[in-house]
Amino acid sequence: MHPGPQTVAIVGTGLIGASLGLALRRRHPDHAVRGGDASPQHTEAAGRRGALTGAGTPSEVLSQADVAVLAAPLDALPGLLTLAARHLRPGALVTDVGSVKGAVLDAARVLPQAVRFVGGHPMAGAAVGGPEHADPLLFENAVWALCPSPGLGDLADDAPEVLWLVETVGARPVVLDAARHDLVAATISHLPQLLAVALVETAAETGDDALGLAAGGFRDMTRIAGSPFSMWGPILRDNRDAVTHVLGAFADRVGALRQSILDDPEGLAGAFERAGRTRAALPSSSKGFLAPLADVVVWADDRPGFLHGLTGTIAAAGLNLKDAELLRVRVGEVGTFRFGFETADQADRAVEALTSAGYRAEQRGQE
Repeated sequence: MHPGPQTVAIVGTGLIGASLGLALRRRHPDHAVRGGDASPQHTEAAGRRGALTGAGTPSEVLSQADVAVLAAPLDALPGLLTLAARHLRPGALVTDVGSVKGAVLDAARVLPQAVRFVGGHPMAGAAVGGPEHADPLLFENAVWALCPSPGLGDLADDAPEVLWLVETVGARPVVLDAARHDLVAATISHLPQLLAVALVETAAETGDDALGLAAGGFRDMTRIAGSPFSMWGPILRDNRDAVTHVLGAFADRVGALRQSILDDPEGLAGAFERAGRTRAALPSSSKGFLAPLADVVVWADDRPGFLHGLTGTIAAAGLNLKDAELLRVRVGEVGTFRFGFETADQADRAVEALTSAGYRAEQRGQE
């Protein structure tokens, strides 16, 4: 693995930037992590949390950076890229955390040829923002999309620092074209946001009694409807083409379902069956655009200390958990946990260790 840059500059020290600093400092306390922000209060708060080894203005920290991370909202990125073009040293690498990549790569053309750029999108976040809520484990096992600028070849050769950065904070890098990223993001992230807004508005127009009777399924589907437009406005603007394309395809599909309700019950049943099969085939351990992890399912007793003993057995076998999920539990009865491992071989070893310790464990798919 690349030894890493000596100095990382983080411009934007809110939740993402401060969490990035905490994660880097946790794994590599010997590396310099300098932070700058348009809000000095954010930088001071990130420093108090231990996320930074030093601070300065954005231009100051950029001038000292081997790697610069622009951890700012989409609207701020063009200006920061222009600032980076003036202050970064030749040979430096710059990346960002914006959730739309095509527009950012266009803006990155302002950078001099001697400065490399790799667009980035960590698929991680929290319900609350700000450096006071920063978490060094925020990126653990999350996908981090990387979209290299034109002219860069294999990142392991041409930009190993960005892979070092992503893997150091516990994320899993996936490299893809910016246009493909934006289309996939429009489908799996931007479209659901718009649908949540539309569902809530439709229910509100139906009447207060409809909202009053809304049960868990409706709440789950509309949880993200409260996300602020101040965040979503720039995303939908910068990814307008992909979002409108996906919205059009979805509208056609909804129209087809409506027509099936009217005159094609068999076609409607087929749509439900296809959707059910597709949904069931989605690996719950998959993160973003990645291939799934190897799953182990463990049946758990409802007794004190059970989970501690379970994870202790896995650790004693020298295995590293990549993901964990409580699938179902009822008080006084058996519950079920799912553990994700990097490889099928590790999952096999986990089953062997857990079974030897008296647990009921199987690889998923063997039930």
